Amino acid sequence: MDTLLFITVENDTLIRILLLGFLGFLVSMLITPLYTTAAYKWQWWKKRPQATTSTDEKENRLVPTMAGAITVVAVCLVTLPFNLDRAETWLPIAAFAGSALAGLLGDIINIRGKGAGIASLRARIKLTLSTLVALIGGFYFYLKLDVSSIHIPVYGTEWEVGWLIVPLFVLVVVATAHAVTITDGLDGLAGGLAATAFATYAVIAALEGRFGVSGFCMTVVGALLSYTWFNIPPARFFMGDVGSFALGTALGVVAMLTDTLLLLPLIGLVFVAEAGSSLLQNLSKKLRGGKELFKLAPLHRHFEAIGWPDTKVTMRFWIMGQVSASLGLILFLLGRYF
Repeated sequence: MDTLLFITVENDTLIRILLLGFLGFLVSMLITPLYTTAAYKWQWWKKRPQATTSTDEKENRLVPTMAGAITVVAVCLVTLPFNLDRAETWLPIAAFAGSALAGLLGDIINIRGKGAGIASLRARIKLTLSTLVALIGGFYFYLKLDVSSIHIPVYGTEWEVGWLIVPLFVLVVVATAHAVTITDGLDGLAGGLAATAFATYAVIAALEGRFGVSGFCMTVVGALLSYTWFNIPPARFFMGDVGSFALGTALGVVAMLTDTLLLLPLIGLVFVAEAGSSLLQNLSKKLRGGKELFKLAPLHRHFEAIGWPDTKVTMRFWIMGQVSASLGLILFLLGRYF
């Protein structure tokens, strides 16, 4: 016997969610000229190594970084007055803004670096700051929102973990933040992939009746579409840690809020592959006497090194992200409604 799925969403609610997405896009578009003027005037270039191969030639372009601040400001300007709810959007917007500040610090240190070396926030400090933001969020998630279990997809059961939800929350949020940061290395790549992931979660949250979370995700999607408009090759600017940290953190938080932790690696499969390739590359160097598993890491750099044009890498990774996100949505439906 076929299972019927009935979803009731008030017309006003659906329109509101879509309007939040449109506002995110509009506000981001309005802010972009202000950022661009300031960025080129004060030369917010990201310091990079000198090019050593032809595939690295683009790394020496004078393109500003920190453009993720546009997305962060746009999402906050829309969410705070129009979509602030203690049970649904306090946590993601706070984590979003907190991680953005941590990333902004690293970006400022980088663009103000002098000489041939690359100034940046130390990896250990980045990890500490992102962990602190995630830890605060984890305790709020457990103590204030009273969540202590995770959903097992397909089987449709809940696994009670108690206070262990806090370190699990921290692990998920920090890992996702760093995965998105690693992916932000190619024109248009991270923006397009993040827009797909957040759009998928907007649908999932709406299906769960968490319309505040859905509206937040749509706001992020709208802001990201504006960012990606300017970031597709050749990029006018780069996201920087301020954007990638914020987006990765918010994505992890949304996955926890929608109780889809175990679906996150599939919905964000390309992010997982990018972070995993970097990890495997480092392990290979340590365990195999300096031998590398890939020509370059993360994974998008490997495909560049074997001759794929940047646009081909970006477009094919976008397709991979869309297909994996669709599979994640299918598993969500199987686990919740069948």
